[in-house]
Amino acid sequence: MASSSDITSDFERLERAAALSAPATAKRMLVIVNPYATTMSDRLKHLVVYALQGRYDVEAVDTQRSGHATELCREAANEGYDVVVAFGGDGTVNEAANGIAGSATPLTCLPGGATNVYCRMLGIPNDVVDATEHLLGIADDWHPRPVDLGMVNGRLFTFSAGAGLDASVVRRVDSHPRLKAQYGPLFYTASAMAVFLRRYVVHPPRMVVEVEGSEPVTGVSAFVQNADPYTYFRSRPIELVEGVELDSGDLGGVVLQRASAIDIPTVLWRAMSRRAKIEKHRQVTGFRHVGRVVVRSGDDRPVPIQVDGDYVGAHDEAVFTIRPNALRVVA
Repeated sequence: MASSSDITSDFERLERAAALSAPATAKRMLVIVNPYATTMSDRLKHLVVYALQGRYDVEAVDTQRSGHATELCREAANEGYDVVVAFGGDGTVNEAANGIAGSATPLTCLPGGATNVYCRMLGIPNDVVDATEHLLGIADDWHPRPVDLGMVNGRLFTFSAGAGLDASVVRRVDSHPRLKAQYGPLFYTASAMAVFLRRYVVHPPRMVVEVEGSEPVTGVSAFVQNADPYTYFRSRPIELVEGVELDSGDLGGVVLQRASAIDIPTVLWRAMSRRAKIEKHRQVTGFRHVGRVVVRSGDDRPVPIQVDGDYVGAHDEAVFTIRPNALRVVA
C-alpha cells in the first residue's frame, strides 16, 4: 500500500501536469472506473479524475456489475463523447471495447489491474500516475487511430483469447479475486498447476482445431491472438507467434497438442524464454495470418473459453474471427 508521502508526491505531480493551460474547448471524457480492480482505491480514483479535469470535461462512473462498462460505452458513443477511458484491468477494457466498437468515439485506458496488457500494447505507461500525465500531455495532440478486434462467438477481444487448458486456468483464477489481487502471478501459477493435475493428467478434455488453409489439429488448448505479445507474466512478455499486430487484419496463435508431465515444463520454458520459440516445440502447432479459427469439442465435453483474461463460459464450438479497424484508440 502506498504511504501518505507517496500519495502526496503523486498528487503534486498530477496537479502540476493539470496546471498546463487548458484547451480552448475541452474534450468530453467519460472515465469508466472498475472500483474492484486490483490496484484501485477511492483516493486514487479521485486523484486521477481531479487531475484529468484540468484538461478535459470529465464525467466518471463506477461500474456496478459484469457487463456494465459495455452498457456505459454504448451510451457514451450515442451521446457523442470525444473519448472513453477504461480505468481498470484488461477485463474492464474488454467490456468497454465491446460497447464502443464500430463507433466514432475512441477508447483509451488507465492501468488499474494486475497486468494491464492492452495499456502496454498501446504504449501507455503501466504506472497510473505516469499514465495520467500521459493523457494530460496529449490533450492538444489528438490522433485517434483504428485497430483490429478479435471475436469469438459474438464476444470481442482486444488482444487475445484462449480455449481449453488456458481458459480453465483463467476460470479458476477469476473465481478467487482476492487471491488474484494479493498474489498475482504466483496465484496464477499455483492455479495452473492445480488445474493441470486435476483435469489434464488422466483423460484430459480434447478439442479439434480447424485453421483455414490447414489440416485439423487435435489438442488440449488453443491460444488465439490479434496482437503481440499474447500476455505478460509480471513484466515479461509471453510471445507465441510473431507478425500479428493490432492493425495487421489477421489472427495468429498456437495449439498445444498434449499436456503431459513431460511436455509442460519445456512448453513453459519456451513461453518464458526470450530466445526459444514455443511454436518449435514438438507438441505445439503454430499458425499466423489467418482470418478464421474453429475450435470444437473432441469428446463431447464443452470447451472453456476466455477473452482478454476473463472466463466467458464453455461451448461445444468456438469460432474465432477478426474485425479489422473495429475500434478507434488514443494513446
